[in-house]
Amino acid sequence: MNVYRLNPSCPGRRRQGWRAGLVELCLAAALMAAFGASARAQWLTQSFSLKAGWNAVYLHVDASHADLQELVGADAANPIEEIWMWKPEPGTQQFVESPLLPTGTGSPWVSWLRALGPSSSLQRLEGNAAYLVRVRAAAADYVWNLVGKPVAPQYSWTITGLNFIGFPTPAENPPSYETFLSGSPDLLLNAEIYRYVGGDLGPSNPLRLFALRTTPLRRGEAFWIRAGTSFNRYYGPFEIDLQSGSGVHFHDSIGQYRIRLRNLVAAELIVTVARLDSAPPPAGQTAIAGPPPLLLRGALDAVTLTYGHADFDDGPQTRTLAPSGQVGSETDLVIGLNRSRMTGQPGGLYAGILRFTDSMSLSRVDVPVTALVASQAGLWVGEASVSQVRHYLKNYERDESGQPVQSATGAYQVLSTNTTLGSVPRSFPLRLILHSDAAGAAVLLQRVHYGKGFEGGMILAAREQSLSPEGLGDARRISAAHLPWSAANLPWAMTGELKEGATAAATVSLNYDDQAANPFLHTYHPDHDSRNAAFDQILPQGGESYGVRREIALRFAPPPGDFDGLTTSGGALQGVYEESVTLLGKGSESRQFDVRGAFQLNCISDIPTLTTE
Repeated sequence: MNVYRLNPSCPGRRRQGWRAGLVELCLAAALMAAFGASARAQWLTQSFSLKAGWNAVYLHVDASHADLQELVGADAANPIEEIWMWKPEPGTQQFVESPLLPTGTGSPWVSWLRALGPSSSLQRLEGNAAYLVRVRAAAADYVWNLVGKPVAPQYSWTITGLNFIGFPTPAENPPSYETFLSGSPDLLLNAEIYRYVGGDLGPSNPLRLFALRTTPLRRGEAFWIRAGTSFNRYYGPFEIDLQSGSGVHFHDSIGQYRIRLRNLVAAELIVTVARLDSAPPPAGQTAIAGPPPLLLRGALDAVTLTYGHADFDDGPQTRTLAPSGQVGSETDLVIGLNRSRMTGQPGGLYAGILRFTDSMSLSRVDVPVTALVASQAGLWVGEASVSQVRHYLKNYERDESGQPVQSATGAYQVLSTNTTLGSVPRSFPLRLILHSDAAGAAVLLQRVHYGKGFEGGMILAAREQSLSPEGLGDARRISAAHLPWSAANLPWAMTGELKEGATAAATVSLNYDDQAANPFLHTYHPDHDSRNAAFDQILPQGGESYGVRREIALRFAPPPGDFDGLTTSGGALQGVYEESVTLLGKGSESRQFDVRGAFQLNCISDIPTLTTE
């Protein structure tokens, strides 16, 4: 069926806006690279009741993961002797005026014959295709259970010849041909249908169908049909448009997927969407960790400007569509993936099925849905906003007259010190640049360079010298001015991983005599150059400058509870920023300042290696 439009999915991780300046926005655009096809392995069993002789079947699953020798030929007890696939080339369908016999000479048939095995022209079973299957004579009725990947219906209808197709009716209690086709009066009025009834091919097989009212339209049964010059796009009472014809695939980075749902009949229709578990994968196929944790976006809250959501774990979801052509006959279903509930190693597969059914019990459409556990490897850039500073307010003891009490040494007696965190009038921004490798080891960077390496590929580098001079015009650099600069730009190793619920921490030390980065030093000022009056000796720490030790901790929080927050967690992290700044003076003298705030990080590149040489 040609009712599923192909729209390319947005590649790469979903990026959220962040206040990091124009350079970072340009870099984010430059780094967005298309991902390769991910593993797609979600399974459904389609069963066919076959009789001796010829049977017509229509596959709503794709079983091309294995060849026919493995699926049929290797089993001597399997009574299937021949499989013929109807595969007309574009421009030839207009010559089909009557049901064609399977033949390998000059016709749109390709076949597998048990006697020929691997030499047959047909080796694998594709989905959305009609087949003639011959079961050996005198064989008992045989149930053929075929495991494959569910496929969304696709068919190219021709108005100048016969169509060999099947319709996606429910497997249980299928409607009659008349009931199903009543949603399209033109098709019902003009339909000329031929069915295979088993046995040898001849004048009575296939047989013209006249009893439309009493004959069930079974799922998986193929038949010949034409409707004069009426072009058909009716394959059930509702139609869905997918972003990708192969199904709903979140890969390792996408968080939201939009499906367009449309009512095609002249009555109100309720469409139910349920998430089903995948069948066990066949031998040799990728193991499945479980069904993807899916959400359905709800209404927008006008106060908080956030979307509500329903969880498919709580059961099927429904949408009511107005009659065709009226306002409300179409709607968007925005399916979200809650990656915070996906566990396991990067690349682990979650897979299941979205099943669409209607209140008229006429149609059942199965759509595969997959997601891969995301890797946190790559470049993460964002910002911390310092909004709290720890107090250091002393409360002094006083005598009866209200005067401060002094000790024997003349110092004022301290009763207590207030060290609570207090809010600041205006928050202070601190840019954060982090990189995580494929093993999960993270580092904090003062600056990073992105550009072409000497071997031609794009790289992330700590130093500009690692980039090819030929590509410097297109290279980008991001810097964090609050971190100490050094020529080598060696990163600071972090403990912990970049993931929700974890804490990543790093210690940034700055020597008191670092003329390039220490803010207490003024190289050409005699009172702040950390040298003696003769300029021939370096003063000890605390003489004219202090050492600085910054202990930075990023405490990653779960995503916000709204729909967008839950579905964008794969490419965005947020949480609480904590830092202790210790000034180191003479000997053991020190003074500590604590700050706190919030931070957000966005992954703008999935390059797992940081070049430091």
